[in-house]
Amino acid sequence: MQYVIPLVEEWPQTVIALNVGGAIVPALLSLYLLVKNRLYGRGLVGVAIVTVIVHLMAHPVKGVGIAVPIFIPPLTAAGVGLLLSRQYAPPLAFIAGSLGTLIGADLLNLGKIQGLGAPIASIGGAGTFDGIFLTGILAVLLAGLVPRKRR
Repeated sequence: MQYVIPLVEEWPQTVIALNVGGAIVPALLSLYLLVKNRLYGRGLVGVAIVTVIVHLMAHPVKGVGIAVPIFIPPLTAAGVGLLLSRQYAPPLAFIAGSLGTLIGADLLNLGKIQGLGAPIASIGGAGTFDGIFLTGILAVLLAGLVPRKRR
């Protein structure tokens, strides 16, 4: 007698999961940087800009999830950070890049995931974990390369 264990692909619905390293930690660090540096208005504008650009670039991939060109979020976040505040460009780039990618790639595309055949949708996980991690690190590095204005 053979036992058949149902596979995750056989579930009738998609399970939504929240990735600790790809969503919760970057979001908490972004909130910390936002409050510590008092970047409320600039942070909101930066997150909005990155969210729109990432959402426009995100596209569904059958069996995988939502894909975004890997260098678009960090370059956009670094540019936004430099544009909005040269003095606070690195933390602003991290905030805008991390939260903008989470919102633009994951949260705004939750409705598209059901039809992709992916059994588990991980917010901040799988491919977007790499994207959010790279976005945060590269955005800070790129924004940090430009000299800050002295007070």
